[in-house]
Amino acid sequence: MADFTVIETQEQLDKVIGDRIRRAEKQAAEKYADYDDLKKQVTHLTEQLQKQKETIDGHKATVDELNAKIHQYETASVKTKVALEAGLPYQMASRLTGDDEKAIRADAEAMVKLIGNNRPAAPLGSSEPNVKNTEASAWASVSAALNNI
Repeated sequence: MADFTVIETQEQLDKVIGDRIRRAEKQAAEKYADYDDLKKQVTHLTEQLQKQKETIDGHKATVDELNAKIHQYETASVKTKVALEAGLPYQMASRLTGDDEKAIRADAEAMVKLIGNNRPAAPLGSSEPNVKNTEASAWASVSAALNNI
């Protein structure tokens, strides 16, 4: 403080202020020297983040589409199962409506009431002769025929 001098002119004031400004600018430049690099990194990372978000959105859309297909396949499977259990022909399964198995089953029962049960009756026994091409089977059939006389 012993070197204090009174500033009497504008040039002296400009010189003192200019020195202080230059020191402050130098300190700021040293402190924020990597600002441009950080700005480039932020820009690069922001671009990568945007690309990742677009990729994720694309994957979400794909997952949604696949989930919709799975739901369609599950519904078709339930319709087919219910139609066959109710005695409807396989071709009628796609005509059943409902969001869950209970509703589909109710629709199938209503359809059976309208068109009737289409289940074929099982045969009581085989009416086809048992044909074997061996000599023993030929003698067996002759013997069976003789027993029936």
